[in-house]
Amino acid sequence: MDPSLRHDNDTWDLATSVGATATLVAAARGAAGKAGDLTIDDPFAEPLVRAVGIDFFTRWAGGELDLADDGSRRVLQWFVDLMAVRTRYFDDFVCNAMGAGIRQAVILASGLDARSYRLSWPPGSTVFEVDQPQVIEFKTATLAGLNAEPAADLRVVPIDLRQDWPTALRRAGFDPGRPTAWIAEGLLPFLSPDAQDRLLDSITALSATGSQLATEIFVPLTRDMLQPVLQRWGSHGFDIVPSDLVYDGDRHDVARYLDNRGWQSVTTPMSQLLAAHGLAPRADQSPFADNWYYTSIRSDGST
Repeated sequence: MDPSLRHDNDTWDLATSVGATATLVAAARGAAGKAGDLTIDDPFAEPLVRAVGIDFFTRWAGGELDLADDGSRRVLQWFVDLMAVRTRYFDDFVCNAMGAGIRQAVILASGLDARSYRLSWPPGSTVFEVDQPQVIEFKTATLAGLNAEPAADLRVVPIDLRQDWPTALRRAGFDPGRPTAWIAEGLLPFLSPDAQDRLLDSITALSATGSQLATEIFVPLTRDMLQPVLQRWGSHGFDIVPSDLVYDGDRHDVARYLDNRGWQSVTTPMSQLLAAHGLAPRADQSPFADNWYYTSIRSDGST
């Protein structure tokens, strides 16, 4: 990572730095919907992306992008496939956790995630969304302008995850004595290896027996892989390369780290998720096939 791109206490909105990657993935969800992908149903993805105002992503989410045969189509299809199966994985995680009786959920780095609005939450469910204050404010105001209403008791927690977010979460009404469904989607590689460990330690400290956590480790596309679309992004006012924003360096395996702290984890490769939805194999196999997904259950109170 170029150290000039990330630094301690850096901030962003949904058009800059890490925040823009949330807009990118929402655009891919919108594009999947426009293409008739039945894997996911996110009616808020496109209007949220339009409100951010990055022209390329607006056109892509709305199915209005003219994809010339210059390699762009293949790269963007990788993102659409990724978001279709990734979104389904985390949606299914929520539904399964609620089916197990959990009624408290925390979405970390919630970005443009609209699960608290679009999923069918059981009565009595409370959802906490944690993200940068600018991101929380933008999404809340935009969805209110669309007359959208949360399908659960939504509590927003506007704080940077590198700060004392556990205290802010408790102040918002979080009860560490109740089992919790935790979602950390598209997050860990944007944290340094040490910050990843601290996040997982904080989640563990806040998790009662029976809590569940869904997260992932992903491989961001390099500049070389993105080359077919970089020029097109730039012509529409977007000059961010996601791989420039992640932290390099060895990091602990998520499942092993958690299992040593009282969790039991199941690891699923993206290649398996793609195949399950009929999206693999392809002649141009997605580089995202090397992503890994984790569902972990807090089995006891040890640390």
